[in-house]
Amino acid sequence: MNYAEWEAGIPDVIRNDVLWKMKVYRFPLFLSDVCWNDVSKLAKDSRTKSLSNQLYRAIGSIAANLEEGYSKLSAKDRARFYEYALGSARESRGWYYRGRHLLGESVFDHRAALLTEIIKMLLKIVPDERGTRICEESPEYKVENIWNKDVLF
Repeated sequence: MNYAEWEAGIPDVIRNDVLWKMKVYRFPLFLSDVCWNDVSKLAKDSRTKSLSNQLYRAIGSIAANLEEGYSKLSAKDRARFYEYALGSARESRGWYYRGRHLLGESVFDHRAALLTEIIKMLLKIVPDERGTRICEESPEYKVENIWNKDVLF
């Protein structure tokens, strides 16, 4: 499954929501489906069972905070939830790094690239919502085009 195939299978009830127009929302939804097999594999090993739970919760939190934040009236409130999503994206990347011994380096590389893309978008959106610059310099992220590649399992 690649991103285009996944997107084609999304139900209209999700696609017709105005939130769907945000790329930064679609990508974490895709990742939450992609990570299902990853967390299932991690949960089978006693060494990474708790890691699997943390990873799945962190991945799910990205889209959930975007959903909640998008619905807030004030830009300040939206920015706060988008910051939570940013934290969850970074946390997820860290959990994937810690699970790479079982998942494999190629799976880690793919998932980290997806998460880095989400982080880049949120680093742009949060200051725009706040009307101020985020307190850190945005790093130069170089990510290959991973959206039409087959997902590694």
